[in-house]
Formats: sequence, C-alpha cells, structure tokens
Amino acid sequence: MNVFVIGGGAAGMMAAIGAATNGHTVTLFEKNEKLGKKLFITGKGRCNITNASDINTHMENVMKNSKFLYSAYNALDSYGVVEMIENAGIPTKVERGNRVFPKSDHSTDVIKALKNMLDDLKVKVVLDCEIKTIDDENSQVILTDAFGNEHSCDRCIIATGGISYRSTGSTGDGYKFANCLGHEVLDTYPSLVPMEIDDDCCKQLQGLSLKNVSLAILDENNKQLYFDQGEMLFTHFGISGPLVLSASSYIADKMEGHRYKAVIDLKPALSDEKLDARILRDFDEFKNKNFNNSLSKLLPNKLIPIIIEKSGINPYKKVNEVTKIEREHLVKCLKHFELEIVNLRGFDEAIITKGGIDVSNINPKTMQSKLHPNISFAGEVLDLDALTGGFNLQIAWSTGYLAGISI
Repeated sequence: MNVFVIGGGAAGMMAAIGAATNGHTVTLFEKNEKLGKKLFITGKGRCNITNASDINTHMENVMKNSKFLYSAYNALDSYGVVEMIENAGIPTKVERGNRVFPKSDHSTDVIKALKNMLDDLKVKVVLDCEIKTIDDENSQVILTDAFGNEHSCDRCIIATGGISYRSTGSTGDGYKFANCLGHEVLDTYPSLVPMEIDDDCCKQLQGLSLKNVSLAILDENNKQLYFDQGEMLFTHFGISGPLVLSASSYIADKMEGHRYKAVIDLKPALSDEKLDARILRDFDEFKNKNFNNSLSKLLPNKLIPIIIEKSGINPYKKVNEVTKIEREHLVKCLKHFELEIVNLRGFDEAIITKGGIDVSNINPKTMQSKLHPNISFAGEVLDLDALTGGFNLQIAWSTGYLAGISI
C-alpha cells in the first residue's frame, strides 16, 4: 500500500519504520525543516529514550488509559526500543530510575539513527511541508498541504503530537484533523510543567537545587494527591525539577477553581525526634553563637534566612536560649515547608500535553480509527500521558510502531 505519515517526531518516525518494515511504500510529511525537533530537546538535550523497566512498571507510570496501551507495548516494549537503537549503532546506558540515554549524551545521535533506519527502508521524507486538511473518501485518503497541493494514499497515520513546546511544531494540527473526521478531542492541559508559587521566598531561593527531599501535594481538604522523594529546584516564579514536574500531572486538569499546596520535607530521612536530636547536637557545637549562625551544617546557605524567618525564632538569640517549643516549631518548618500553588506554567514550558483524542474510538490492537479505518493515530496526539523518566517517549515509540506494522 501507499502509506502517508503526518509528523516527523518520535511516534511518526517509528510509525514510518513499522509500515515500511511491512513492505509498504511510505512517505513521511514533516512541517519543520528537520526531523525530531522535539526529540532533540528531550532529556535536556540528552534524550531520555525510554525506561528500562517491565510493562507493569510502565503502566504504573501512565496517568490515564494505561489498559489501552497493552497491545502497543506487546508490539514494542522498552527493551525492544533499546535493541533497535543499539542495532542502529547507538550504544545506550541506564541511569538513576532506570532512565535510558545514549552513551554519547547527545539526542542528535538518536535522531540520526532513526533517520538512517528510514533511509534504509526507503521511506520518502518530505520536510517543510505542513498538511492543512485531510479527507477520507472512496477508499483513498487525500491530504492538502499549505501550498494547495493534494496527496493521495491508501492509508494515513497521524502522529502530529500535542500542543506542548509549540516552537517545535506541536501546534495541535492532529486535533483539528481528528475533529474534522468526527473524533472527540478532550480538553487539553499543560503537564509535566513547573508550578507557580505565591511566596516571595522562591525569588530569594532562585537557582537553589535540593536533592533527597520529599514533596507532597495536598488539596483544600488536606487530602494527599501526590508524594515522592527526589530532586527539585526553586525558580523566580516558583518550583520546578523532576519531583515537581511529575507532581503537576496529578493536578494539571484540576487547577480551575481549586487551590493546592506543596509540602516539602527537607529532611525526609530523619523523624521529628531524630531531627530534633541533630539540631541539639549542632546547637551544642555552636553554643556560643546566635541562632542565625547555627544552621550551616544542616541547610544550604540560601535556605537559612528563609527557615529562620518561617520559624519565628529571633535570629540573634543565643542557641542555648532556644526553647524546646521553639525547636519543635523549627522541626516543623523543616519537615513541613509549605508553599501555596497558584498556577501551573503554560504549554510553552510543558513537556507533554494531557488530554487529546478520545481513545474510545481508536482500536488499541491496531491504532486505527474506528470511524475511519484508513486512518490511524499515534503518540501524544492521543489522550495518553505519563510521568517523567522516559515513559512518554515509550508511549510514542510503542503506539507509532503498532500503527505502522498493523497496516
């Protein structure tokens, strides 16, 4: 068959590889001047290819519609992706949290490997070609590009991404195509995104990175929606980093009309009692000093004045005069550092899009549209999203590959 793929990102390239592997004549249309523009910036330019975990672990990290993905993951799981990339001449390595990266730490190497696979399979790549409309008529799918040219094919795979990082070309084209084909597109939200905080302390702490802290997200009723331990970062507008990005997935579609707070435990390895004992040891060491000069072994310098202010303890009080009640309040400040979340950052800073094409009208065994069997969908354009760690790219690889080999 003559197969068209719209979108030259992770899902699109893998869809083209899958279809060409089955012997079809494949043309890939990409609106940008090069392939893999969003792939280029993933993992801070290093490309977190996937996560070296079993299917169950991947499903636990998928936020919505995980059952929909089983057939796709059985077609191509994380181990299959690694094997494919390594067979293309790109050695990989596994880092903390089972994150898989190219050994070179260059995303360009992964893109080159995929491009070489496309070339070997004789896939025709058309760059700088934006598809404007799609019609499914008389067993043929007709695409019209921005220049008014029509392109006809037997089958078409739409892998245009969401609307996050719009500068990479993810401008919601696939949602427009889906609507025109009668598919429901669910509300979209920026996800895996930093949080805006209503507290001036974030500006004072800008640039401070914290490791081995825990983060909890609580709603108005103090119900815990998220909890994990890891790394985070303070910015001029609020907080970011791996912990915060993952936490955003739990509230991305619930922000309107609600207030949430982030609660940071700066010393999660210590109970209240052990932390108090640690503080007493420091106080004993600095017994002739003021309170504001007694926390240098416990906290980063940038954080000390903030904690002193929140503790309410006179900074010039001698440490041997600090009362047990004041110490208890200090422990609470360290173990329950609260920040009010006022908003999430927008799509331009979001790693992925939450929401998208309703999967109830997509066949999970083939990725075909149930309304238009000549058309398939793959990747972020669908209502599928996951936490950080390579899980979202795996969704793209798996759904793209299944869409391709199912033709």
